[in-house]
Amino acid sequence: MKINYALPALLVVTALALTGCVDNSTDTGTDTGGGNLDVGTDAAAIALLPADIKDAGVLVIGIDPTYAPNEYKDDAGNPIGWEVDLGNAMAAKLGLDTQYEPSSFDKIIPSVTGGSYDIGLSSFTDNEEREKVVDFVNYYEAGIQWAQQIGVDVDPANACGMTVTVQTGTYEETDELPAKSQECTDAGNEPIDILKFDTQDEATNALALGRADAMSADSPITQYAVSQVDDKIELAGDSFDTAPYGIVVQKDSELSAALQAALQSLIDDGTYKTILEDWGVFNGAVSSITINAATTS
Repeated sequence: MKINYALPALLVVTALALTGCVDNSTDTGTDTGGGNLDVGTDAAAIALLPADIKDAGVLVIGIDPTYAPNEYKDDAGNPIGWEVDLGNAMAAKLGLDTQYEPSSFDKIIPSVTGGSYDIGLSSFTDNEEREKVVDFVNYYEAGIQWAQQIGVDVDPANACGMTVTVQTGTYEETDELPAKSQECTDAGNEPIDILKFDTQDEATNALALGRADAMSADSPITQYAVSQVDDKIELAGDSFDTAPYGIVVQKDSELSAALQAALQSLIDDGTYKTILEDWGVFNGAVSSITINAATTS
């Protein structure tokens, strides 16, 4: 998620020009439409839209803009990133504007199920547990990737007794690290000290400042973080445990089919490829948009 190195001067990342953690209580939605992409509409996808969303003309999207390069904020506080570009293009195919509502990651799914947001677009890993509550429209494949302080030898498969930073609510925090820590204690070793933060930028800062031995996050996020402060942190091994990203939609909503059709249209016309290549994340591209891949693939 977003990398914010506004603390010590030696960690300032001017490419992001970020100034601090987001106070979501004062943020407002950002109407960005289709962005700068020239994307036409898709009549077949539009025909699948629920009537209330079609009539409103706006897709309300919950987003945690702290996960660069997937979704973060520009100097003016507007959400940017490859998932934002993809969301804008998807909405354009559906003849809709986009309204991004910044939120903490763990509040997005409840806000979708409660009707405050139409969808959640924020690097959600589709898994069976989440599918019990919401549906996912799958559009990308990401693995887990660890980073370490330069000079610290970390093996993600054997990190017993180490301190590992992670963002609260992510798959790495809820599933990966607890399971690995349990394996440690079952074998009579020290558990992993899981250092949790509300945002990914805080988790990355903690590693860069020496408060932890390693960090676990989705592969595009970790790779981007290392590229920004490669004098402080480095990759710890290869990515692993690839899983699908999915757009969060209310269970059994007609909207899922409309989003699936719009995204598939973006793949078919090359827009999807262009967006991912522009952001350097094409390695996780898919050729077919699916729904609930965790239980149907």
